Amino acid sequence: MSYPGHPGAGGGYYPGGCGGAPGGPVFPGHTQDPLYGYFAAVAGQDGQIDADELQRCLTQSGIAGGYKPFNLETCRLMVSMLDRDMSGTMGFSEFRELWTVLSGWRQHFISFDSDRSGTVDPQELQKALTTMGFRLSPQTVNSVAKRYSTSGKITFDDYIACCVKLRALTGLSLNPFSITRS
Repeated sequence: MSYPGHPGAGGGYYPGGCGGAPGGPVFPGHTQDPLYGYFAAVAGQDGQIDADELQRCLTQSGIAGGYKPFNLETCRLMVSMLDRDMSGTMGFSEFRELWTVLSGWRQHFISFDSDRSGTVDPQELQKALTTMGFRLSPQTVNSVAKRYSTSGKITFDDYIACCVKLRALTGLSLNPFSITRS
């Protein structure tokens, strides 16, 4: 299976914006950033994105490894964890930070997807969470896996939802966007 951002069928980033959409508003100082196209395609004239726009961008970018909608509740939580001015939106710099952590978590996810199925099983999830610094009992990991899995397999989107909620529940913000617990 090919993952977004990696060469091969079904992978890679789309030039010109989110989902390949060209254009969008121009925000001074950001036109040279490769992520700008994704952001600008959904940001609108205000130069900000809300959870719905973030969901659309992440879904269209293919970062989740498919084109099903990225979980809206997860997008709301990510926006709220980055919303420094309490506006309910994020600007380009916050989006860039979020993209950095999502890319790191994608690499982390891929490293534990031993059969390259695009999913992790509960045992792989346990290992991944342990390397992130979460010390959860087998019963807790089992409960988490049941909550976030489809037929015992956890997709990247659900893995992100799990990681974001664990960080929120333990009082960790997404900043400074590392995959390890501080």
